[in-house]
Amino acid sequence: MSDIVLRGLTWDHRRAIDPLVATMPDFRSRRPGTDIVWSSRSLHDFEFAPVHELVRQFDLIVLDHPSVGEIAASSCLEPLDDLIDSQTAAAFVGPSLESYRYQGRTWAMPIDAACQVALTRPDLLESLGKSAPLTWTEMFELGRAARGQGQWLAIGLKGVHSLMTFFTLCANLGNPCGTVPEERLFDLSTAQHALAVLRRLISYCPPQAFDWNSIALHDAMLARDDLVYCPAVYCYATYAEADMPKPLRFRDLPGVATASSAGSTIGGTGLGVSASSKHLELCLDYVRYVAEAATQKAFAFNHGQPARLDVWLDPTVDERFGGCYDNTLKTMNSCWIRPRYSGYLSFQALAGELIELHLRGRSEEADLLAKLQSAWAVSNVNA
Repeated sequence: MSDIVLRGLTWDHRRAIDPLVATMPDFRSRRPGTDIVWSSRSLHDFEFAPVHELVRQFDLIVLDHPSVGEIAASSCLEPLDDLIDSQTAAAFVGPSLESYRYQGRTWAMPIDAACQVALTRPDLLESLGKSAPLTWTEMFELGRAARGQGQWLAIGLKGVHSLMTFFTLCANLGNPCGTVPEERLFDLSTAQHALAVLRRLISYCPPQAFDWNSIALHDAMLARDDLVYCPAVYCYATYAEADMPKPLRFRDLPGVATASSAGSTIGGTGLGVSASSKHLELCLDYVRYVAEAATQKAFAFNHGQPARLDVWLDPTVDERFGGCYDNTLKTMNSCWIRPRYSGYLSFQALAGELIELHLRGRSEEADLLAKLQSAWAVSNVNA
């Protein structure tokens, strides 16, 4: 029997659950008499459920970085600054660690790194005699060729995923959206350009695109034989592993106007510690442990998606995931960090719905942009 049982919460996918469960034998050898029972929640709950409502039930919480503003306001998690020395601070890929730093404190440790990148079915690309496009102009040429063969491009536009792609396109065009409501949300011509290319992309995609989040899109590209290429989706590298029936392949984000991979909206996950846990030191020890290079490499060999740069650069890891890490590192290193202030999550939910409705043809562009700016301006006031 374990002397101490910690409760942990992650999200429902083998990328999230399997690597954490696999840490337990090694961690128990370090801290005998310790166990961690992991629960999971849906991707939607991971993206939106307030962390401050979970901290009384769980000691360890895997979270999304846009929640750190509300975390800082409520002080519901234990700051992790004492775990971050100069060596650790430089260990993570892209702005992974920076995304969990807010108001001078570090609220979670990166354990998983991701951003929006391109996704391909290499067999279908080959059948068309095409390679992965570097720009959206090349992508539309691919779309025409695909439609000529009864095939499609793909994109996930369900709710928040519409907003994430809008963010990415604006940043890639050189005018990132604002990060606090005191700033204007978007440059008007940039927002119009981003929406115009999204509407054009939809003409090459099946109707189901509006029902797909990131996981559903990966599943569809794996299961169907008519989805050739997606320009922007949060990477799930495990879909490139050899145990998949038709392994997918990942590439750098294509540029809207030029062959630039800059501006992808960062995702990934961090591990936080409940400030009300009765076992703070033990929790902090586990967080320190999962950030180590050996643990992060073990993550990769248990379907995880490591956050450390040295693991991304490990050729054995890259080979296991079909070259995913080498093929997307440029994108990961030039990510954009979305807003994180207290009140942002409510705006994120509303804005995703508004953009999805517009892309479905149910609202005019001018009306959408006015509603987005209005909701943005009051989102901090209503927090």
